Amino acid sequence: MTETGQEKPAYFSLIGGAPAVDQLVEAFYARMDAEAGARVIRVMHREDLGPTKAILKDYLGEWLGGPTLYSQKRGHPRLRMRHARFAIGPAERDAWMACMRAALEDAVPDEGVRRNIEQKLHQLADWVRNDKDNPHDKNLRHGVRPA
Repeated sequence: MTETGQEKPAYFSLIGGAPAVDQLVEAFYARMDAEAGARVIRVMHREDLGPTKAILKDYLGEWLGGPTLYSQKRGHPRLRMRHARFAIGPAERDAWMACMRAALEDAVPDEGVRRNIEQKLHQLADWVRNDKDNPHDKNLRHGVRPA
């Protein structure tokens, strides 16, 4: 299961395994560095993207149904907690998705598989939002979901 309660996708082998995930992450960060619209999220990262790329490769590989490298090294993803120090709203989500969408075009040739992954990544990106209008938190009272 993913952090959002969705069934875990099984696309890792369909897209070509670790080499495809590597290509996806490299293309993603290349877009983040090159696209003016991605500046809003690029500033959230260190200058040296090497360690961040390695983490995302492990995470996406596992998220796509591959080896559990991320969990073995870092434990539960706790994506919202890990991203809480950054202001993430619709603009940041959309910038992240624009880079990821372009990277998926580069790394995943099968259009149907690519669109399915893109849809699930959009759900995940939306889940990480922490702005006041985040629909995931609309029903919270004092940080606790109603029973």
